[in-house]
Order: sequence, then structure tokens, then C-alpha cells
Amino acid sequence: MKGKQLLFFAIFCLFINIKLKGQGIPSGYPIFEEAIRRHQLSSKFDSSYSFNLRPIQMPIKRDSKSKENYDLFQFGSSNYLNNEKELKGKYLFVLPIRNSIKFTSKRPYGYGDGVMIPSVGFQNLFSAGVFLKFKFLSVQLYPEFVFAENKKYDGLPIGYSDAFYKARYINWNLGDTPERIGKIGYSKFGLGQSKISLNYGAFEVGVASQNIWWGPGQFNALIFSNNADGFPHLTFNTTKPAKTLVGNFEGQILMGKLTNSGTEPSQINELNDKYYDPLPNDDKYLNGIMISYNPKWIPGLFLGFTRTYQQYFEDNDGSFKYYFPIFETFTKNKLFEGGNSVEYDGRRQDQQISIFGRYNLSKAKAEIYFEFGRRDHAYNWREFILNPEHARAYLLGFKKLFSLPVKNKFLQVRGEMLQQQGSINGLIRYKNSSGGAWSTHYQLRGFVNNGQPLGGGIGTGSNSQNIEISLIEDLNKFGLLFERIANHQDVYYLGLGMQEEKQPWVDLSLGFLFDYQWDRFLLSSRLQMINGLNYQWQLDPASTEEFPVGKDKFSVFAQAHLIYLLK
Repeated sequence: MKGKQLLFFAIFCLFINIKLKGQGIPSGYPIFEEAIRRHQLSSKFDSSYSFNLRPIQMPIKRDSKSKENYDLFQFGSSNYLNNEKELKGKYLFVLPIRNSIKFTSKRPYGYGDGVMIPSVGFQNLFSAGVFLKFKFLSVQLYPEFVFAENKKYDGLPIGYSDAFYKARYINWNLGDTPERIGKIGYSKFGLGQSKISLNYGAFEVGVASQNIWWGPGQFNALIFSNNADGFPHLTFNTTKPAKTLVGNFEGQILMGKLTNSGTEPSQINELNDKYYDPLPNDDKYLNGIMISYNPKWIPGLFLGFTRTYQQYFEDNDGSFKYYFPIFETFTKNKLFEGGNSVEYDGRRQDQQISIFGRYNLSKAKAEIYFEFGRRDHAYNWREFILNPEHARAYLLGFKKLFSLPVKNKFLQVRGEMLQQQGSINGLIRYKNSSGGAWSTHYQLRGFVNNGQPLGGGIGTGSNSQNIEISLIEDLNKFGLLFERIANHQDVYYLGLGMQEEKQPWVDLSLGFLFDYQWDRFLLSSRLQMINGLNYQWQLDPASTEEFPVGKDKFSVFAQAHLIYLLK
């Protein structure tokens, strides 16, 4: 049977005149996505791309000068377009073979790795596939297989007060982010970064399971990033900037399905039995829209917005409002009558909106960007303006390239901060809850898929700051990463904020980055050392009331992406 399948595939390839050449780039793909964005700052890549909608759907042609690093990948080159015309829209790309290995000691750490899970021990991801183009039809098959040791570790401990556990479980009962997903020996095989679509001009419509990224973030995003497993969705989107008389537009409308983890949050059953509200036994329907605009008169400036709604499938009444709530008004007072919103709230919907901007200063080889998001409807526009702190999160970042005397070498400095902690506004107004913190919801249980946030992956109510300093030569990188994460700040201030003995749990880390290319083989690696100050808000055994000392936990995070480019 296997021989017949191979024979059929060979005949099929001959029939459509396939040539094996080039690859596409999934969202957040190691080395390539960062390199393309860096290339844009150097004015060597199309400046009309915003990087607010990813994956960047551009073909890659393998050049004959395969040992000259960047010549190996020519995105959107005229040579490729000529080849496409010669092939009359019928060809096959062989996608890179990728094997990613991750190791974490003592406690989970790291984010932005898609189907891989937060876990302790070794974890491995393998993917390989093809991209087929036949006239207007595009088919990308890029499945993924992941296996994780997923060992037990010291998470939330026994011994805190009842008030603290109630505070800790508020976020867990408003979300779906368990300490440990599944049991020992976690494994999953899925379609991964796959998609089938019909294309015309700058637009496509299709069905996909691939990760998407909305917004300008480099390390994190507020709405969609590659932090969680990709979810199945129908999509209508641009594949390149759509040019108009007033500028360029990029955008996407999607309809998707999100799945609960089905896992209790703590590793201690007695805590779950006492404080945890079980997850609803229903998947969630997701509807979202994103638009990015590049004004014709201001090259390099990109502005845009996103809006998402999620609701349970069992609440489907078959109406247009259920399938496309993204087109509803932005203020809540227009959605019900008689001054009573009880019936409307019974629809069990969770809304998020964000606005973002990115400015590419190519002459300075630099970029700056921001994203600001808000959960929950504002009652009216007055409340929206006067209360911007309600259920908000924001992200700021930059990148700068400094030219060096040696040809093709740069010093890259980039940084980003993500603020998800609930505001003082929320703590005062909602004394017994987190005040609707980012990526939580009392009915929909968080903006997550399979137990991981779809946006920022640093933890609910957490804040982060990142600075990277690297030496760049083509696709090669040698660098240092400094990272600070203030973990679950909402939990701390709600459960422990009125005392001085226990201090916030803060992770300080130093990472060593090494990316290198040997012809068709590429390596992207990171070794990160993390010191968790006041880990899980615990006190050291030697601590006293007069001289409190937090319990710290040192751990190591190591990651290596091995990529091989087929001919």
C-alpha cells in the first residue's frame, strides 16, 4: 500500500510540473522571521510590510550562491516571479525540517514556542512538510509532533492562609492556565502550521491550523502570538499589502475554535477540591478582526486595531450576531434596553480590543512600536475615555541596528516591555477579585487554547522587560538577553499586599544566544539562567519576622532549534 502511495505521489508531481524550490515562514519561526524584520530596517526588504500580521506569506527562492547566507533566501525576488510564470502557477515548495529541543530544570520557564508546553525536563518538537501551489489553490502541510517529559515540580505550596489561596484561585477560576498540562509523558501530534486556501491578488480565503500573530511585538503580543498551540480556523486575509490610493492595508477576519485544557490548575488535589471551579465542558467559538494601515504620505508608519470575541458553542443561536459579533458597537449601553444588562450578560461573551502602531525608521536602521489593549465593553465613550485603566494591558518596544566597520556586521539592540498587571483602579473597584485582569473572564475562563494564553506567555497578571544585545552577521547571531518577569502581580497584591514580610515573586535571568548557519543547516540556541526571587512568595527557612528573607530558586532553561533546508 505504501509503495502505491509513493508511486501516485511521483506521478502527481510530474503531472503538475513540480520543481522543489523554496520555503514559507510560519509565524515566530526561529531565525528567519527576525532576520527578515532586521533586513527591512536595512532597506533590503519591502518596506510596505507592517509585520503586524504574521506569518509573512512570501515565497522564498533558493539562490545558486548557497554559501553566501542571505543570498540563500530571496523573498519576493523578480527571479522567483519569473519562475512562477514559467511554471504557470503549478509548483511545490519543500518546507524546512525542524527539530526543537527544550530543557528546563526545577520549574517551567520560557514562552513563545507554540505547541510545546510549560514543563520540567526535556521536550522535543519535530516538524516537516510541503507547500503546494496549483493555480488559485495553495496547500501547506506542516504537521508537528511534540513529546515532553513533563515532570512534577514544586509549584504552589501548602501552608498559606485561606485568604491567600482564595486570591490565587481567583485567577485560576477566571482562566485556564494550569501549572502542569496533562500527566507525565505528554505527547501530541497535530496539523501544526498547515493551511488550505484559495488566492486572488493580495487576498486569500481558507482553513488553517497555523499560528497567527497580530500586532508589532517581537517577544510578546496582546492578542495572538505563537505562545500557544495553533487553533483550527477559517480565515479571510491579505497575503501581502493591498495597495490603494490612500496607502497600504493588511488585515484578517477569522472564525475559530478554542479548546480547554481539561486540567486542574494546581498539582495539589486538596487545594483543587477546596478552591477550584471546574471548567465548562464545551469548546469556545472565536471571531476576530485585525486591520493595519500604512498611510501613503508617511512611509514606515503602520497603525491598526484588533477586536476579538469568544463565546461557547452551546450558546449558538444561529444568528449573525453569534457568528460575527466583531461588527457590534463598541459601547455596552447600545446593546441592551431599559437600563438592565442582565439578559445581555447572559450571552456569555468575552471581548478584547487593541490598538497598535509601528514606525520603521529605515534611515536610522531602527523601529519603535506599541500596543494597547482593553478587555470588556466600556459602558459608553465617556467611560472609555475616563477609565482607560480598566482591564487593560500594554506593550512597548524598539529595535536599533548599529553598523560596524566590518561588512555585513551589525550590533543589534532590541527591547520590549509587557504590562499585564491589573491597575490600582481594578483593585479598588473590585476588592474581592482581580478586576477583570488581562486574559481572564468569569464566564469564558480566559483567552487561551489548550491551557496556554494566546497572547503574552509570561503568566496571568505578570509584567516583563527584555533587553537583547547581539552581534549580527547575516543569519548568524551571538548575543546576551536580560529578562525580568514579575510573576502574577494581581495575586500578590490581592492576597498578600497588606503585609511586608513576603515580597513579590520576580524572575531575573541572563541568557546567552547563539545562531549559526552551516550551508543548509541552521542552529538557533539559547542558554538562560534564572534566579527566581521569593519563588511562589515563599520565605526562606532561616527567615524571621524581624529579618524576613525570601526563598529563591535557581533554574536553567536551554533551547536549541535545528533546521535543515532541503534542496
